[in-house]
Amino acid sequence: MNKKGLAILMRTKMRPSSAFDPNKVLSPPSTDEAKRMAEESEEKHSIERSMKHAVTGENSISSHKLLGSDNTGREIQRVKESMHSAISLNKTDVLDDVLNDFSEGFYSLSHENRRELLLVLAKDHDLNRIQVRELMKQYLDLELPSGNKGERDIEEEGLLSTFYRMEKNLRHALKPMYEVLFERLNTHPGGLKFLSVLRADILSIIENENAASLRALDSYLKEKLITWLSPASLELHRITWDDPASLLEKIVAYEAVHPISSLLDLKRRVGAGRRCFGYLHPAIPGEPLIFIEVSLMKNIAKTIQEVLWDDPPLPECEATCALFYSISSTQPGLAGINLGKFLIKRVIELVKREMPHISTFATLSPIPGFMKWLLSKLAYQLKFDEAETSEVSDSLKESAAAAFKENILEPEEEGVLINSFRESAAGKSGMEVLWNLLKSTNYEWTKSDALLQAIKPPLMRLCARYLLKEKRRGKALDSVANFHLQNGAIIERLNWMADRSEKGLAQSGGIMVNYIYMMDSIEENAQTYFSTGHINASFDINGIVEQT
Repeated sequence: MNKKGLAILMRTKMRPSSAFDPNKVLSPPSTDEAKRMAEESEEKHSIERSMKHAVTGENSISSHKLLGSDNTGREIQRVKESMHSAISLNKTDVLDDVLNDFSEGFYSLSHENRRELLLVLAKDHDLNRIQVRELMKQYLDLELPSGNKGERDIEEEGLLSTFYRMEKNLRHALKPMYEVLFERLNTHPGGLKFLSVLRADILSIIENENAASLRALDSYLKEKLITWLSPASLELHRITWDDPASLLEKIVAYEAVHPISSLLDLKRRVGAGRRCFGYLHPAIPGEPLIFIEVSLMKNIAKTIQEVLWDDPPLPECEATCALFYSISSTQPGLAGINLGKFLIKRVIELVKREMPHISTFATLSPIPGFMKWLLSKLAYQLKFDEAETSEVSDSLKESAAAAFKENILEPEEEGVLINSFRESAAGKSGMEVLWNLLKSTNYEWTKSDALLQAIKPPLMRLCARYLLKEKRRGKALDSVANFHLQNGAIIERLNWMADRSEKGLAQSGGIMVNYIYMMDSIEENAQTYFSTGHINASFDINGIVEQT
């Protein structure tokens, strides 16, 4: 084993191959490993700070921790003070030290203390609404210029100057005070990464409590991060085995779609017949914000196994398809910032330029919400059928049936399911048979070719319906589908038993989907989907849906 392999192996917690999970393909996820590394970094800073203050005799937060003193109140108070100073101070010669104190102090806080601090930041350092209201009253009292040319031009020019000055004051007053903190941290060494950690904490708090001030704080910080992480500020880097071990180590740690099982697996993913690209930012050197893995293939893959385990890979000169099989976001605090959209487009352009013989750009993606949706539908209809047999008046039953009754299965499908699963699954109706099969965790039905053929037609038909027809706020209900459709892809093909892993069966009954990116229609597709919610799909997919 060479030195690079040994370094990666020693510094990275490798995951077993049996743990690979293709159910987040091309859906930027959060990563437990990333959180672990952040926590280790925080612990390191805390220990270093504690040792420093212990030597100098300062009455610091960390030194009290080492001495076993319970000084939580004083600890958070010191961080609040440093946060306030970071916002209010104008002395540039001490500002770096103040920002260091704040970020290091924040890292040392417990989750509950971070929550308290962020609430203080959101409420006490928000915009001054009294000032805003006063300026708005003054603005509304101004007389609009008539716009007529003539003798009053000079007077109207002065009135316009008053408007401009008042509007400038309003714009300034509408900026929350915490904007200063964000702006200063963004230009501070390590500040952009810290802001990502800060937002990750905000998001975790918002999940558990509905605080309007925190939502406003998150929204403002998100908009700032979108600006600072524009494609123009990001470097597209092809990751290869020749990169430093520290960078390859991060690829192993952050890979959240198909965990890397060994050094050989890692070397294959960045070697011949493969491409791995990452977006890097100058303020976070040596650490990709997001990276994508590509397999060069002869045809669009139908199963995840043929993507991961093709050995040896196809010679690159024979490839006609670039298949995106994994994309991983490394920063939980960048959730909702669609870096993947720009990354996919850049990679398509680069691969097309380097290998003109590549004519197809596709994905092999999971359908993570399908089984949850289908089981919910089946459960609802079964309860409705049960209610129909209860002692309820015929008129109420008829009105309820008209409003809520839905025939999920076609008559032919119903009969096939009852006949095929008579011995292996209990049920009075086809829907009940299907419910009992899909909710079980042993997936016995996948081990019989006859049973697979019986269950395939209804699942494929219902899956097509789920992808094309089920909407939320006018957009695709499935999160991965929404991601690709808003990027300009079309739904090309459903693949039966493409992922036989336990999670693949639990989330989508083993079905996976190919999305296609056509260079000449990406922008048009994205705009149509954004404005109307229309989902572009192949003739075959539309044909399946028309059966429902």
